[in-house]
Amino acid sequence: MLFYLGVAVVAVAVVLPDSRFWAHMSEHLMLGDIGPLLIVAGLSGALLRPLLAVPGVGPLGVLGHPLVAFPLWLATFVVWHLSFAYDAALHHAPVHALQHFSFFFAGCLMWAAVFEPLPEPAWFGTGVKSVYVLAVRVVGLAIASVFIWANTAFYDGYSVHDQRIGGLVMFTEGGIVTLLVFAWLFLRWQSEAERRQQLIEQGYDSSLARRTARHWPRLQQPPGPPRSGPSPAARDTPSE
Repeated sequence: MLFYLGVAVVAVAVVLPDSRFWAHMSEHLMLGDIGPLLIVAGLSGALLRPLLAVPGVGPLGVLGHPLVAFPLWLATFVVWHLSFAYDAALHHAPVHALQHFSFFFAGCLMWAAVFEPLPEPAWFGTGVKSVYVLAVRVVGLAIASVFIWANTAFYDGYSVHDQRIGGLVMFTEGGIVTLLVFAWLFLRWQSEAERRQQLIEQGYDSSLARRTARHWPRLQQPPGPPRSGPSPAARDTPSE
């Protein structure tokens, strides 16, 4: 459901008018933030398997590593908001298309590190993800603040007033998305803690329980018998 909703958000963004800066900014936020978030959050094995089966696609998974995805997203987000790059996109259709695609692609990579359609490094747990999301949002809010408080227009054809409204749209969207993602991370942390404790109580090794609890929604099956002692099923079977 989330995947198809994300596709719909991207489709709507592509046809939005961009004669005003706030509308253009809304388009970019839908293409580079909201749409990718929903698409990545909605990815499942059934959707990923055909894609990963395409030759040459599998190795590209490294781009979703947080230490790769964040710098790529940061470079994309900052460079396209520089005056020369933004104006080039406004005046040249191929550059505009490249801008939109790069926003979407970088957004998918950035959110992939958080929602883990493919497993991320063990150290990139819920706490580190919270810091990661905060770092992403600090960058966005910093640029939004520049738009809000600047006394000069940065791009061709847009007024200072229009630019400030666009900054407010960006600031508001960033705050709402961050709160929702933090709420999701908190609920996931609680779920992982409960699942991990259940597995440990059943006799599973703590490290295996931690990994299984983290990826449980995608595994949908027990990790196998515990390393020592009888299996949970054997312990639950009454003796004759």
